[in-house]
Amino acid sequence: MSDIALSSVGYGLDVILTVLFALAAIMNLAAPDALRRVYRRWDYPRGFYYVTGLSQALTALFLALPQTRIWGGILGALVLFATTVTLLNHRQYLYAVPTILMIIAIVPAMA
Repeated sequence: MSDIALSSVGYGLDVILTVLFALAAIMNLAAPDALRRVYRRWDYPRGFYYVTGLSQALTALFLALPQTRIWGGILGALVLFATTVTLLNHRQYLYAVPTILMIIAIVPAMA
C-alpha cells in the first residue's frame, strides 16, 4: 500500500476512535442507573464512572488534536486495557472483543 492509503486508513481509524471514546465518555458522565448498578455490582468505588468518563473524554480530546494524538493513543490504550481486564475478570468475554479490537486499531491510528 502507498503512504497516502496508509495515512488515510490511520486518519479514518483516528476519527472512529475519537467518536467512540467521546460517546463512551458521555455515557459514563451521564451515569444512567443501569451503568451505576454495573459499577456497584463489580465493587467499584462510588462515582468511579466519573473517573472513567473523564479519562475517556481526555482520550477523545487528545486523539482529536494532531499535536496530542500520541498522548491520546497512550491514554486510550491504558483505558482500553483496564476495560478489557475488567471485562475478562467478570467473565464478559464477548464484551471484551470490541475493546481488544480498539486496542489493535490504536496503533495504525497513530501513524
